[in-house]
Amino acid sequence: MTAAGVLRAPAAVGGARILGVGAYRPSRVVDNHELAPAIDSSDEWIRRRSGIATRRFAAPDETLVAMAAAAALKALAHAGVEPQSVDTVILATMSHLEQSPPAAPRLARQIGAAEAGAVDLGAACAGFCHALAVADGLVRSGHSRYVVVVGSERMSDLVDPADRGTAFLFGDGAGAVVVGPADTPGIGPVVWGTDGARSTVIAHSTPWTALRPARPSADHPAEPRADHPAEPPADRPAWPTLRMDGPAVFRWAVAAVPRIGREALAAAGVGVAELAAFVPHQANVRIVDAAAHALDLPPHVAVARDVTDAGNTSAASVPLALDRLLSEGAVAPGGLALLVGFGAGLSYAGQVVVLP
Repeated sequence: MTAAGVLRAPAAVGGARILGVGAYRPSRVVDNHELAPAIDSSDEWIRRRSGIATRRFAAPDETLVAMAAAAALKALAHAGVEPQSVDTVILATMSHLEQSPPAAPRLARQIGAAEAGAVDLGAACAGFCHALAVADGLVRSGHSRYVVVVGSERMSDLVDPADRGTAFLFGDGAGAVVVGPADTPGIGPVVWGTDGARSTVIAHSTPWTALRPARPSADHPAEPRADHPAEPPADRPAWPTLRMDGPAVFRWAVAAVPRIGREALAAAGVGVAELAAFVPHQANVRIVDAAAHALDLPPHVAVARDVTDAGNTSAASVPLALDRLLSEGAVAPGGLALLVGFGAGLSYAGQVVVLP
């Protein structure tokens, strides 16, 4: 029995850490030559502007949930954790096209964690780092023992292939980690925040509400009737697509990412010389390189540049890049990595982690 008015709380643990990492990359590789004609551009121009040579586009059967499940199962296998032991599933995404139902419950079912708590998290390209911080808190507090964190995106669903500012930047894929208990902290304090005054620099061209009446009525019912066309009238706006003020985002990111990185290092009590890797959101190579230079990283620190052949995969970019560094042997288990996510909102989050 507890004292009157006092609730029982789970027993906290010493720390949480990443136990396993997994990734899924769609099979279709799309090079710059395929995209360049629609934006009156060239391979050389795209590489110079972004550092991107190729990206992956998902096939119809490579759904957002299917890719997330494939990455999550690899992460669980790497961690040696059975799906039935998972308490919580967090799916970070900005490209799930259904307001309801959310994608995470379907993901939990597909990986064999059907009874786990499952939630979608929307923080765009910073989503994975936000979700990782939530998972860390759940495990350390004792509310969850094992948490699957996934970033999964089909950005090709959101991009106008004729938009010169975005068509060449984005790709599809999924990356995942398993977070579980540890004797000591393996995930440092999160440094996160927003700059809502700049929220319009990355945004959809039009709101989804522009495609239909804001509220169902007798003239415009929620469900199509035989006498009411299912397709919106021709004078309604086209499918909303992502738009970005590239120069404004670049200026903000090259100043913000090093600051966030320094604050995350300080919060974790870690110096740059102690790092094994720097894994920022893979927005473009110029931002990655500018941030690495501003942080004055020593030569031994591996800098993730997965964007070169994966493109900008939004919430999937940090775990995809992390998986690549580990799978290629660029970093060793037990080393420290600085993660920084940033993107639409403008939202950002960063933390130092111990590599699995």
